[in-house]
Amino acid sequence: MAYLETQALTAFYGDFQALYGIDTVLERGETLAIIGANGAGKSTFLKTIAGLLPSAPAAVRLDGQPIGGMPPAKIVRLGISLVPEGRKLFPSLTVEENLLIGAYGSASGAWNLDRVYALFPILAERRRAPSTSLSGGQQQMAAIGRALMANPRILLCDEISLGLAPIVIRSIYAAIPAIKEAGVGLVLVEQDIAQAMAVADRVYCFQEGRLSLSGRPAELTREQIHAAYFGA
Repeated sequence: MAYLETQALTAFYGDFQALYGIDTVLERGETLAIIGANGAGKSTFLKTIAGLLPSAPAAVRLDGQPIGGMPPAKIVRLGISLVPEGRKLFPSLTVEENLLIGAYGSASGAWNLDRVYALFPILAERRRAPSTSLSGGQQQMAAIGRALMANPRILLCDEISLGLAPIVIRSIYAAIPAIKEAGVGLVLVEQDIAQAMAVADRVYCFQEGRLSLSGRPAELTREQIHAAYFGA
């Protein structure tokens, strides 16, 4: 039984269909990378799993149980937490207040302020600062920390490297092993193919809302990925 699974997953924005029959599998302890060009449906995929877009109940399963279309708050309580594209921190709150928001109404577990601060020490230093005063990389760390405060079983990360300098991206991705060691499964939406391939156990490529390629990084050639990504 898969840890998290989508079967024939579709998604719509009104009359516009954004996803067409997406089948994916996340096994316990794995990291999935979702790659593809802008507009391929990657963010829509995460939003649908997180309950922000409707889906058929059986189209998303957690431990074999249908959860598709459940309210986002219930999905968070079941153990799925989203790090949204663009961070979306609360600008009127401090860093620590943003982190504490993540724990509101969530499952109990090992992730707390001390553990998040150990993962991202700069957040401890800036804990009383307004979230708007953080650099882009620090804001991304705060967004990840806020999601971890919900004590998720599965962390959905949407474009966590977008707009950041390479040295900052490396520091953020350096935290992934510690997150995985804590038993958290990861689904990463990432435009940087090399970064995605470096951390993923399994890769899915989306093209125009459809699954164009899947496999383990070691099994996929550069030519296959290029064709799946760009449709060449």
